Amino acid sequence: MKKIIIYGIVFLASVNIALAQNPQEIPLDQAWKDKISELAPEKANFPFKKKKKVLVFSLHTGFWHWVNPHTQAMIQIISDKSGAFDVTTSTDIAMMEKDKLKEFDAVIFNNTNSKPQYRNLFVDKISENTSLDSVTVWAQANKLEQNIIQYVKKGGGILLFHGGDTMLNNSMEFSKLTGGSFDYHTKQQAFQVRIEDPTHPLTKSLPAEGYNHVDEPYFYKNAYDELDFHPLTYFNNAEIEGQRKGQEKTSGKTYVSWIRKDGKGRAMYISTSHNAQSFENANILAYFLDAMQYVAGDVKVDETPIGK
Repeated sequence: MKKIIIYGIVFLASVNIALAQNPQEIPLDQAWKDKISELAPEKANFPFKKKKKVLVFSLHTGFWHWVNPHTQAMIQIISDKSGAFDVTTSTDIAMMEKDKLKEFDAVIFNNTNSKPQYRNLFVDKISENTSLDSVTVWAQANKLEQNIIQYVKKGGGILLFHGGDTMLNNSMEFSKLTGGSFDYHTKQQAFQVRIEDPTHPLTKSLPAEGYNHVDEPYFYKNAYDELDFHPLTYFNNAEIEGQRKGQEKTSGKTYVSWIRKDGKGRAMYISTSHNAQSFENANILAYFLDAMQYVAGDVKVDETPIGK
């Protein structure tokens, strides 16, 4: 009987740990929005001459993140409360046409996950028109990709959240623009997000010692290995459990967020936003608002790539 009780206690403890490592979905209701509004910054950290226009693009064809609508709501709340941004939301790829993109100071790609087959969000969507042959589909998809690349080079800004880096995952040109491509992630777990440089203007909203966070630790490939970006946050590889067999990293660091100058514009990637619980933190909300101001061109910071 004692053994049964002990086993039962161990089982319950393991269940509690598992639940703690996999936050449950929470409703996007008014109570949650009110919580985020209360935690959101009263004003932007960086001065701005006028309210900027930002597009939040939330189309997905691959894995659906339940946090997507919460992320969109969070962006709307911190934009409204700070008065820094006018927000437009869309899932229409027509918004990636040149004449549409030029209406915005920045575009946020909110978990724009593509299907595994091609890892190309635009090919996935355009090929839904079965009257088009594959040559036409890829030509149209490549045109939309080039629109984004040229949009940044000419002065626009893009901010990618979490799975947003999979949208054109097999394109090396897009990988270079954004700083890297998705390789894989481990199981959800608590890990310490550390600050590369606590004096950098874009990390001052975060605690200097970093913060503990439950999420999917992301690992990267393609252009990431060139380190042609300026890192902001990272985790220690040795602290991450469940890494891919044969590719375990027992030393060094993997970056969690970074910025990159490209032509006249800017790109930023932030991997930590798999769960809406992530946003229930005033420091994180301030960091996201800082990120939006950066890609919109409100602040000039050190963008020196570490790989150069």
